[in-house]
Amino acid sequence: MGSGETSTQRIPPFISLGSARAMAAPSTSFESALMRTNSVANAAVSRETLIGGNDNVIDSIDDSSPIARQLAHETRRRERLVGRELPKPEKTRIFTVSNQKGGVGKTTTTVNIAAALASAGLNVLVIDIDPQGNASTALGIEHHADVDSIYDVLINDLPLGDVVAPCPDIPNLICAPATIHLAGAEIELVSLVAREQRLRRAIDVYSKERAKNGEGRLDFIFIDCPPSLGLLTVNAFCAASEVLIPIQCEYYALEGLSQLLKNIEMIQKHLNAELVVSTILLTMYDGRTNLAAQVASEVRQHFPNQVLGAVVPRSVRISEAPSYQQTVMTYDPSSSGALSYMEAAAEIAER
Repeated sequence: MGSGETSTQRIPPFISLGSARAMAAPSTSFESALMRTNSVANAAVSRETLIGGNDNVIDSIDDSSPIARQLAHETRRRERLVGRELPKPEKTRIFTVSNQKGGVGKTTTTVNIAAALASAGLNVLVIDIDPQGNASTALGIEHHADVDSIYDVLINDLPLGDVVAPCPDIPNLICAPATIHLAGAEIELVSLVAREQRLRRAIDVYSKERAKNGEGRLDFIFIDCPPSLGLLTVNAFCAASEVLIPIQCEYYALEGLSQLLKNIEMIQKHLNAELVVSTILLTMYDGRTNLAAQVASEVRQHFPNQVLGAVVPRSVRISEAPSYQQTVMTYDPSSSGALSYMEAAAEIAER
């Protein structure tokens, strides 16, 4: 596909950053993405030894400058991931990605971890229940008003299998899109029977249909929530068995976390006793500030078993990727943001 065609079909008209396809080919596997990142790192630090050689490839790197030290550190991290096979879970793991505070990276975390797991060969479904539809945009899924969406599943009892669509860039990754109709779904759900359980029932029916049709079992389901605790988010909590909380490394994020945990306790007590907060991911980390380090330290102190070792830094590439209707995994697999999400995905799969 030429850059002109890409500009008309894949890039919104207000974007003039060039062709993303020319910059990075779609990732086909977890390891191939890592190999591409290694090739970039090799050129940057003038490595003379290939991965898997007998010599320590880091020894020859001059780490006298901050940039060189960062490159050496990222190279070590990539080498730990190369050749790593992610295990399939014993049963489908359903995550609700939630935080009442907006702008902490919920959607970004959802689509990029889902993309990393799918690139590793796992079957992944993303359910977008945020009326803004940002997760659908990032995965390249149509979600205009005329498209059947998760709204029709929740309100009109349309089967989930009728609305899911494959991600054009990543095999094994499918998405149930959101449309603007979801903005009114909160009000419409109030009068419906079993209003809190409608998403859970739709997922159960869809899983049985896949088994009946001989399709592979879903390994992971990620539900991207709006930044509120309305009926849409409650449906997500009732459908899931695990909660993934992205936390921005700033003070306001800590303030909102305690309220979020209280709400989750209410869901556990009255609607879904199996729900657990299994994963916390630190996002938008800026290592140059003491505040980010203090917030990260405090979160790790209070939640030592839930916080992932991987930390997602502030990254321009992560922010640019949705404008090309891509995740950072395919937009720029050599970036520090893509590497961090690969590490986070590997940690989640191996827990």
